Amino acid sequence: MKIREHAYAKLNISLDIIRRMENGYHDMCMIMQSIALCDDVNNHCTRGKGRITASSNISFLPSDRKNIAVKAVETFFAHTGITGYDAHIDLKKRIPVCAGMGGGSSDGAAVLRGLNKLFGAGLNADTLRSLALELGSDVPFCVEGGTALAKGRGELLTPLKDMPQCDIVVCKPPISISTPQLFSKIQCDKIKLRPDTEGMLRAIDAGDLSAVAMRMYNVFEPVLPRNAGQIAEIKSELLDNKALGAVMTGTGSAVFGIFNDRAKARQAYSSLSNKYEECFLTCMQEKINIGE
Repeated sequence: MKIREHAYAKLNISLDIIRRMENGYHDMCMIMQSIALCDDVNNHCTRGKGRITASSNISFLPSDRKNIAVKAVETFFAHTGITGYDAHIDLKKRIPVCAGMGGGSSDGAAVLRGLNKLFGAGLNADTLRSLALELGSDVPFCVEGGTALAKGRGELLTPLKDMPQCDIVVCKPPISISTPQLFSKIQCDKIKLRPDTEGMLRAIDAGDLSAVAMRMYNVFEPVLPRNAGQIAEIKSELLDNKALGAVMTGTGSAVFGIFNDRAKARQAYSSLSNKYEECFLTCMQEKINIGE
């Protein structure tokens, strides 16, 4: 038995950190958006002794349970009580790794969706999101994607009206940023500038792309390490090429800009792709129908 799912990348249109919770996690407030850039997640299941493996077109990704796709299979089988199957997950990766775009999280969510269909398990979206949270904070959003307000660790999701369609240029510089290091630099009571989340929610509801763009902000940007100068350079180049707004997603290092003019988006993409290997021209992706 086999089934293929698309695992869509996510962007943080805005990212705020409210406080550090007693459980050690941070209380987040984010507006998240899935985009058309995606991995292909191929789920193969055959009768066997329960061996679970993964493979990928990226050589350094693990093939065992260190890969979130393998953990997603384990979680699904444990919840449903399904036994007697070997599973192999083959990933065709397009989403950059260590970019703040939820590539691994989206792969894990796609495995849960795919196995739910493959075995006719009938798990609803709420149950899938609950299983997804066992895999990581961004995974519940990636179950359905679309446009959403995310709070808590990212698991408290409020679906929003679809973002206005636009062209998006995403560029990841050849640097990786330590997520724990960035969180360690954040002092919630000393954050001087925060995104206007309420204003952005009104702009999304009104379908006002320009108003959304002018409110895009990520509180991690002021605490970036010194070696992350390319992030500011990419932002500047996107804005110089007439992006309505540009911001880093997640803990980086990918940066994206949104455009209401395709020619300008293509110009920005052409300019950046001459300098950076991982550069993409894409668009918004609507919420996934999981087929409840």
